[in-house]
Amino acid sequence: MKVRELMTTEPITVEPDTTLGEVATLMKQEDCGSIPVVEAGRLVGIVTDRDIVIRGVAGGTDPKTQRVSTIMSADPVTIGADDDVTEAEKVMADRQIRRLPVIEDGRLVGIIVTAQIARADDKRKVGETLREISEPTSGRGSHARG
Repeated sequence: MKVRELMTTEPITVEPDTTLGEVATLMKQEDCGSIPVVEAGRLVGIVTDRDIVIRGVAGGTDPKTQRVSTIMSADPVTIGADDDVTEAEKVMADRQIRRLPVIEDGRLVGIIVTAQIARADDKRKVGETLREISEPTSGRGSHARG
């Protein structure tokens, strides 16, 4: 299964000149802890709730005026839309991240989150289990006799 089959297209994004306060409000509305930062459709960074607190507010800056570009993580970890979902899962586990921006030709085209992978994995396991249950143990089919 490819990343593009599971990813959310047109994810919520912000621009580098967005204020920390605006991003925090957006995170609350969208119930997420990180948002990609884009400029002219290109991914230039990612900002997390932790970035806002540690690099911004705890540093004594005003969230109403400080820009995301000053605290975002530039050059974030990404995955390609045509990469396999197992690769995305490995990257997320290795890097301990729950949201992974999906890029194509340097442009942000989506985002994949751990919950999407988990749901797909559950569906695959259910499908495999149903196939196993449906397949006869012998070549002739077997029915329980009571």
